[in-house]
Amino acid sequence: MKHSIKITLILLGMFLVAQFIGLFVVGVYSPEVTQIEINGTAVNQTSYNLPLGLEPPQDTNPKANILSIVIAFFFAIVIMLILMNFKAELILRFWFFLVIIIALILTLNAGLLGFTNYALIISVIIAIPLAYLKVFQRDILLHNITELLIYPGIAAIFVPLLNIWTTVSLLILISIYDMYAVWHAKFMQKMAKYQINQVKVFSGFFIPYLLPKDKIALEKAKKSKLKNKKIKMSVAILGGGDVIFPIILAGAVLNVFGLLSAIIISLGATVALAILFHYSEKGKFYPAMPFISAGCFIALGIVYLIN
Repeated sequence: MKHSIKITLILLGMFLVAQFIGLFVVGVYSPEVTQIEINGTAVNQTSYNLPLGLEPPQDTNPKANILSIVIAFFFAIVIMLILMNFKAELILRFWFFLVIIIALILTLNAGLLGFTNYALIISVIIAIPLAYLKVFQRDILLHNITELLIYPGIAAIFVPLLNIWTTVSLLILISIYDMYAVWHAKFMQKMAKYQINQVKVFSGFFIPYLLPKDKIALEKAKKSKLKNKKIKMSVAILGGGDVIFPIILAGAVLNVFGLLSAIIISLGATVALAILFHYSEKGKFYPAMPFISAGCFIALGIVYLIN
C-alpha cells in the first residue's frame, strides 16, 4: 500500500463525499421539460436551471458535444504546458481562480436554492473570498474542503451535454490519455509537481504527512534545537479529473435510472479506487482513471441488470 491506512481512508472518504455531493448538485440541476408554444405549435423545452448563463442549447447533441469536450480538453492541456514552459504562474493562478469561483457558485447555489430566493447572490458572495483564500492564501484544510465543492459544480456543467454512452466513451478516452501521460510521457507527474511547488494551487485532493521515520527525525531535531534541519514531507494526492469523471457518469445515470442506480456508479468508482490504493507501491505513480473507469463500467453493468 502506497500510503498508510489512515491517509488512504481519508482520500477515499473525500472521494466518496465528493461523489455524493455531485449527485446532489446534478439532481438539483436535473432536466425539467415544459411545453411552450412557438408559432402555434407546442414544443418541448428542456431546462437545467444552471446559473451564470451555463444552460446548454436546446438542440444539444451528445455525440457532437463529446468531440467538442475532447478538443477543449486537448487545448487546455496544451495551454497548461505552454504556460508551464514560460513559467507563467500568475496567469495560471488567475485561471484557477476564475474556474474555482464558477464551480463553487454552481455547488453553493444548488445547496441554497431550496432556502432562499437570493441563492445565486449569496453563492457569489461566499465563492469569491473562498476562491481567493484557496488560490492566494495557501491552507491545506481549506484546499481540501473547497475541492469537495468544486468538482460537483464542474460536473454539473458537463452532465447536460452528454448521455450515458457518450460519457462511457469519454471515460475510455480519458483513461487512455491518463495511461499515456503517467506511464509513457510522464508529464502528468511534472504538471502535478509544478502546480504544487510553483503555482501553489493543485487541482485535486492534497494531503501532506510525515512517515514514522520522519516524525522521529522531527522530534530529534526539536530536542536538539536544530531549527534549520529539513524534514522530508510525504504527499498523498488524487487528481481532480479522477473525481469529476465518475460524477459525470453517475449524473448521466441519475437522469435516466434514478438515485439508487447513480449511487451504484459512485460506489463502483470508490471500490475500484480502493483496490488501486491497496495494490499501489510507494514511490510509484499510477493513472487512476483506468481503474476508476473499470469500476464505473462494472457498476454500470449492474445498473442495466437491475433495470
